[in-house]
Amino acid sequence: MAFLAVMRQLYDRLVVPRLVHWGMRSERLRHWRATTVAAAGGRVLELGIGSGLNFPFYGRDVQEVVGIDPSAPLLARAGKAGAWMPFKIRLICQSAEHLPYPDASFDCVVATWSLCSIPDVEAALAEAYRVLKPGGRFVFIEHGAADVPELCRWQRRLTPVWRCLAGGCHLDRRPDRLLAAAGFVLEELETGHLLEGPRLVTFHYRGIAAR
Repeated sequence: MAFLAVMRQLYDRLVVPRLVHWGMRSERLRHWRATTVAAAGGRVLELGIGSGLNFPFYGRDVQEVVGIDPSAPLLARAGKAGAWMPFKIRLICQSAEHLPYPDASFDCVVATWSLCSIPDVEAALAEAYRVLKPGGRFVFIEHGAADVPELCRWQRRLTPVWRCLAGGCHLDRRPDRLLAAAGFVLEELETGHLLEGPRLVTFHYRGIAAR
């Protein structure tokens, strides 16, 4: 058991960051990443910033991006990627459930394919709501539970195994319901199989929610 625990720690620390970076830099995500992040402005908090793949898509209205991520290897990549950006960048190595910022600190919160893997996503969204200014926007794209009951049942069945292989990623979360439960008001929402590929992981939710 101790050996398995050590191997799991090594896998999470050494292998998962590389898998995340490789998977998230896919060209097929580029369009959706660009159109989602383009809605951000002002002082931005990005949850699960990873290796900084969103940086090139932030517009001129962005003054600062504060990135939260629990992976030091991914943040090291993000630091290099952000060196040439025209806005300020701050990177913090931690999960998103307890944000070290006062109330109403940000104009916008961005989450791209990160809500699936935050351990306590309800706590993270409550924190995002707290640090977002009244009238601020939560901009997101996320894969999640499909709208076909049979497919959704398979997502629920496979999530325990998928979580172990994919850095805690859940196949069966509903970002729209989670945001509403945290107090956000959905202003825009697009759902469907937005990407080609296995239907277990291609059903997406993309939109904007208001504080």
